[in-house]
Amino acid sequence: MPNATSDATGISLRSLFLQHVAQTSPAPLALDIVRAEGCYLYDRSGKKYLDLIAGIGPSVLGHRHPLVQASVEQQLNTYWHTLVYGEYVLAPQVEFARLLSAHLPGLDSVYFVNSGAEATEGAMKLAKRFTGRYEFLACRNAYHGSTQGAASLMNPTDFTAAFQPLLPGIRNIDFNNMADLAQISSSTAAVIVETVQGEAGVYPPDPAWLAALRQRCTETGALLILDEIQAGFGRTGTLFAFEQYGIVPDVLLLAKGFGGGMPLGAFIARREVMQVLTHDPVLGHITTFGGHPVCCAAGLATLQVLTQSDLLVRVPEKSVIFHQMLVHPAIREIRSAGLWFAVDLGSFERVQRVIRYCIEHGVITDWFLFNDRSLRIAPPLTIEENEIREACGVILEALDML
Repeated sequence: MPNATSDATGISLRSLFLQHVAQTSPAPLALDIVRAEGCYLYDRSGKKYLDLIAGIGPSVLGHRHPLVQASVEQQLNTYWHTLVYGEYVLAPQVEFARLLSAHLPGLDSVYFVNSGAEATEGAMKLAKRFTGRYEFLACRNAYHGSTQGAASLMNPTDFTAAFQPLLPGIRNIDFNNMADLAQISSSTAAVIVETVQGEAGVYPPDPAWLAALRQRCTETGALLILDEIQAGFGRTGTLFAFEQYGIVPDVLLLAKGFGGGMPLGAFIARREVMQVLTHDPVLGHITTFGGHPVCCAAGLATLQVLTQSDLLVRVPEKSVIFHQMLVHPAIREIRSAGLWFAVDLGSFERVQRVIRYCIEHGVITDWFLFNDRSLRIAPPLTIEENEIREACGVILEALDML
């Protein structure tokens, strides 16, 4: 019988991974993970890794949070997939949507999908249908997904040039640039912005700019779509990042931490806006697995934990520990929003050296798509002080090696 590291022919799992699982880079990390618990991943040799990026966001409560796991197991024993989303009354969907609406002023209609990119796609269709317009404005250095509609919003085009032509009618503005807001017009279906720019390297908004953006969209009849796929569900210290800025979007995009580690996303709007997808044509937007009952059970449990525990109120104190610990001559700047940090090291080569050292010494970090000179840190919100100090100690050792 083959062991857990190989198939019946004795070929290693790593070799099979490289042969049969599609890769997205020439040199994947290929960590052979066999178990995850809390803030840690464990490989086949028993080595543990402190996950400082929460799986690039989804593991907001860490890995296999006991309350989330219990909710998933309970739903597994009830029913899984039933019918194309939006036709049956399924308790996990309904209860999750109700609780979300209770925390979102005026946004009371939730369309569940499978991912952040799908949330972006659905919101773009919704904006076209509701406004009768097709022009979109998005910020430079923003990331909203890799499907063709979402990718059309992307500028610079490093990751999209090979797939042109994409959607027409896309214009790009600069984040926090007041003058650029004049480009929003009566031809604009929607402006899509990240409440906190993520892949640019964690840039929070200027509150005055965000307020002016909201006002300009209202004046022109354009919808304001806030992408909180990374910033939402507690990452910045409040349940939703926009709560800190005194505005409300017309459409909110959620995913990643939204599913508590399960594949789930949503675009959320006022019911009067969302209703346009029900007619002319009927089935204006459909998805087979969006709002999967097991995933919604996980998302509901995650929201309950976030709203009934002290995790959100403890984000600032944990953030301070990172800032206090990460002091080193090699660090040029640290930008942050809650438990989300971009540690500027000046070059991609230096970032890669730190990432490699950290992985070798049991700490997982990463970089940003549009800011490869900065180290990404975005741990589970459940991380404790001793784990923060452990992780920062390894990072400082790596910086000493530069």
